[in-house]
Amino acid sequence: MVDYLHNRYGKKITGPQVLRAVLDGLGEIWPGRVKVGGVNLGDIWSYSKVPGGLAAFHKLSQWMSYSLMEPLMEAGFELVEVEKLTGLAEYRNGGLLLDLGLITLKDAKLIEQSHRPDSELIIEWRGLTVSLLDRIGDKVRMKLNKSDSEFPLAKVLEGGTWWAGRKAAKALRADSSPPLKIESDGTVF
Repeated sequence: MVDYLHNRYGKKITGPQVLRAVLDGLGEIWPGRVKVGGVNLGDIWSYSKVPGGLAAFHKLSQWMSYSLMEPLMEAGFELVEVEKLTGLAEYRNGGLLLDLGLITLKDAKLIEQSHRPDSELIIEWRGLTVSLLDRIGDKVRMKLNKSDSEFPLAKVLEGGTWWAGRKAAKALRADSSPPLKIESDGTVF
């Protein structure tokens, strides 16, 4: 990856360029996902309520991108525009929002059912998670008097929402499971 990034972008790379490299390099590992022109799109789901009909999350790819940033900086790269990556649409962040009542289900009976990752409920939960993480990040930065580049969302996630989601799940459920039952193959959550 280091050679790929250096040859393609030089020593100054952006957060989105790291994500692009991860998506290009690992696109084929996603089983049974949406393909366009023979290219596997990964953590993208059909969802008719958004323009283009596809909802993109790339949770694991972004997590990997965030994880690669420190080693890339140690390898001599300058990373910029990290703040352009989104929050992680996963059950710890999303679970925090449900567990603390920031968002609620329209139909409370859905909490007892299992849901596939491509279900409307899970896609909407993940979309709300990303959107609300941006708002939470804005509030944290405002409180700390920091800019997006000084305190990117990755810091809000790592030091705050993910940890708090885990703690809330443990307090509410002995097995620390997510608030919604998800039929996942392990590539989404």
